[in-house]
Amino acid sequence: MADTIVIEADARDRAGKGAARATRRAGMIPGVIYGDKKPPLSISIESLKLGLLFRDPAFASHLYDIKLEGDTHRALARDVQYDPVTDGIVHVDFLRVSARTTITIEVPTEFINEEESPGLRRGGVVNVVRHAVELVCRADSIPEKLVFDLTGLDIGDSIHISAIELPSGVRPAITDRDFTVATIAAPSVVRDEAEEAAAEAAAEAGEEVEGEEGEEGEAEERSEG
Repeated sequence: MADTIVIEADARDRAGKGAARATRRAGMIPGVIYGDKKPPLSISIESLKLGLLFRDPAFASHLYDIKLEGDTHRALARDVQYDPVTDGIVHVDFLRVSARTTITIEVPTEFINEEESPGLRRGGVVNVVRHAVELVCRADSIPEKLVFDLTGLDIGDSIHISAIELPSGVRPAITDRDFTVATIAAPSVVRDEAEEAAAEAAAEAGEEVEGEEGEEGEAEERSEG
């Protein structure tokens, strides 16, 4: 299960675009905590702190204990808004959860033991089909990441969701098929070299045929002369 991360937050007295801009000028990011049949709370979080958390690929699947005015709100980050020019975070929504809450959430994938893959040792590459997998689970059972073992996989092999044992009570959101998470593909460099070699061989064969035809034509001309 992913670790719970503590975030210190301040209450925001005012809502609206003007108040949000003032919050950002003060080095804070405005946000909202909502859900669990409780009133929404307007909050602000230190911009640098939130930026560091956001760099984690598992940002959206971590549980957060948001400390606000002596209370603790357990929540998940559910919606992040960005500035269209700077691409910086301008607002974040948090969904309150409890141990009983069942959610659908994307969890990042990771691949290990690349050196134990014959296909990768021969120059193949990991073609990641799903950088994250959507799971259905309780809020207190969210895996931090899904780790897939590449040991023994060769070029052309596929890795399916069934290759990993999910924790108890956790299931894929897609249940009607054993979907592909990644494949071991031949490198484009190898394919390009093979294509170039084939083209050169074909060109050489063509030159030989033309040369033979030219020699035959000259021989016929000499015999006629």
